[in-house]
Amino acid sequence: MNPERLRGQIRFILEVDRLKEVFRQTVCTQSRRPENDAEHSWHLCLAVIVLAEHANAPSLDVLRVLKMVILHDLVEIDAGDTFAYDTARMKDQHAREALAADRIFGLLPADQAAEFRALWDEFEAKATPEARFASAIDRFQPVLLNCSTEGAAWRRHGVSADRVLARNHEIVNGSPDLWAEVEAMIARAVGAGHLAPPPA
Repeated sequence: MNPERLRGQIRFILEVDRLKEVFRQTVCTQSRRPENDAEHSWHLCLAVIVLAEHANAPSLDVLRVLKMVILHDLVEIDAGDTFAYDTARMKDQHAREALAADRIFGLLPADQAAEFRALWDEFEAKATPEARFASAIDRFQPVLLNCSTEGAAWRRHGVSADRVLARNHEIVNGSPDLWAEVEAMIARAVGAGHLAPPPA
């Protein structure tokens, strides 16, 4: 056993407990309280397992996708959650999150730090089938929660359907099946008055 290695791993595990205290704009379907990032990450992992058959790639490496979705929001411990429709904060989001990735993954032993950072970078680049499916699930889940809570976050921030469609269109790159479902959900949300139609 390498005690120093173990201590670094434990330090990382304890540090990322802070993800439970980072709150998102989406709300839970029952209590309607804000979802935290740790809950979001768990929900994404479960969605990957359940929905993997709908990925574009027939030989998807599901474990790699799971690693990406469980790791990619850890940077929000430092960088905070950036609301998808906050155009001002989106401008420097990647830079803030890259600095956070350096610090947080840097708590690990060098080999694990390099692996986790590479997975985070892969997710950000969306150049592999696994990253595209991970991103599709990451975008699908908030749409699902908003549609299941009468558009709670959308209404609170005055988001209209055209912006939701534009923001989430890349889902099609990971799963045309999920994109078709998202389009149907958004149409139903507009019809129910839970999401504002595009401006005239």
